[in-house]
Amino acid sequence: MSSSNTQILIVGGGTGGLSVAARLMALPNPPKVTLIEPSEKHYYQPLWTLVGGGVFDKSITERDEGDYVPKGVEWIKDYAEEFDPEKKTVKTRGGRTITYEQLVLAPGIQLDWQKIEGLKGNLGKDGICSNYSFETVDSTWKFLRSMSAGNAIFTFPSTPMKCAGAPQKIMYLADDHLRRRGVRGNTKIIYASAGAAIFGVKKYAEALNKVVAKKQIETHFRRELVAVRPASKEAVFKNLDGGEELILKYELLHVVPPQSAPDFIKKSPFANAAGWADVEKYTLQSPKFPDVFALGDASSLPTSRTGAAIRKQAPVLVENLLAHREGRALTGRYDGYSSCPLVTGYGKLILAEFDYDGTPVESFPFDQAEERYSMYALKAYGLPELYWNGMLRGRM
Repeated sequence: MSSSNTQILIVGGGTGGLSVAARLMALPNPPKVTLIEPSEKHYYQPLWTLVGGGVFDKSITERDEGDYVPKGVEWIKDYAEEFDPEKKTVKTRGGRTITYEQLVLAPGIQLDWQKIEGLKGNLGKDGICSNYSFETVDSTWKFLRSMSAGNAIFTFPSTPMKCAGAPQKIMYLADDHLRRRGVRGNTKIIYASAGAAIFGVKKYAEALNKVVAKKQIETHFRRELVAVRPASKEAVFKNLDGGEELILKYELLHVVPPQSAPDFIKKSPFANAAGWADVEKYTLQSPKFPDVFALGDASSLPTSRTGAAIRKQAPVLVENLLAHREGRALTGRYDGYSSCPLVTGYGKLILAEFDYDGTPVESFPFDQAEERYSMYALKAYGLPELYWNGMLRGRM
């Protein structure tokens, strides 16, 4: 057992945690910052769509975590397990206790694969694939390029999830790929989604519905994948409005797992009723514990969980955290901005940008609901560079 003290403790060394740490260490007189993060690797997950579509090798999305932990930050390679907000302590799995002045929660999201019956041991085999993990993302391309007939099914869970556009992006690439190989006529592409519509923002939903119609994709909404039967190659979907379950045969099944806040957040004093780290949606401060802030996928912020959202959250959090430390009013305000670069085919992309109200907040002087190569190039080549060299370095 060991103990230590720090001024600002950050739990999670993903996009949110590193962005906040970099901004704090860039201050003229930075506070003492400690980071709890067990992983030695860091992943640029937005490119996994294009890895699954055969555009890139997954190796380019992986880098060493240590290369992005800012100089001067104490890095504890361990798991956070217990929180005591009254004593302002966090205990790690390895038995260490850290006392903090302020706490930033940025642990990311948990993939609950186990909630889909029959999936365990079969993911990455016999046509069952997913872009939602580094280990399985290349299986998507393996099964897609060998497919010549049958149903290709793409799922979407009922839970909040990271990058809610990703389940349909790979579907559009699959359509393109099968057409290029001349086998699309022998296949059926099916989107079975727990959602009520193709997208939550009207402007982009209208554009995507046209893409779906043009590509002749069959849709089933309010249907959630609850079981996989590998022996018979059947996917079982619960009807979320009641009624009979839907059973579909598949040749390829792209699974997006149910997702939730990490278990140690769910059982912590910081969790809301749904298990997310509860924070005020404009200031990112805990309503119960003023010395606690949160951002990113594990937070209760009611917006899409994307890296672009974190890019806007991080500067607001740091501004308000510093104000709180100095006893000033919290004037930083996050308006719910999020962005979803919706790949609609090879070389085509609709760039959705919106706020808490679902109002489009577009960055470019043209209609971003139109498919464009320029926006595809931005996703494939521009945004990764901005991520590694800008966002994680606290420069944007």
